[in-house]
Amino acid sequence: MNIIVRKFIVHLTIFSLILGVLAYGLTYFLPVEYFSPALPFLFPFFFSASIIVFYFLVKSTEKKFGSFINRFMLTTFLKLMIYMTVLLLYIFTHKEDAVPFIIAFFILYLSYTVFEVIAMLKYPLPDKK
Repeated sequence: MNIIVRKFIVHLTIFSLILGVLAYGLTYFLPVEYFSPALPFLFPFFFSASIIVFYFLVKSTEKKFGSFINRFMLTTFLKLMIYMTVLLLYIFTHKEDAVPFIIAFFILYLSYTVFEVIAMLKYPLPDKK
């Protein structure tokens, strides 16, 4: 496996552990109703999605720059559609837990997306030939 992907996985693991500890710490300060029972399952979901997307994008940088842009846009669109599908399926099947789940999902979505973008910006892109 590419050294850049391994480094990303290490940083993503540390980032995920920090988020998990923060979420766990908040359980002592906020009421139980604010937390979705699905929260522990969201971390592996976002963790694995981030690894898959990053790996796919790193592989696409081996080709020309235009190919990377197309794959980045396609990957972002597919990721967003998968996230929306998971979000809607959970909301429709667990209506009593909809609001805490949406809030947790949104916070994790923003956190992992910012992390992915920063990681991609640090990665050197191919020459624009």
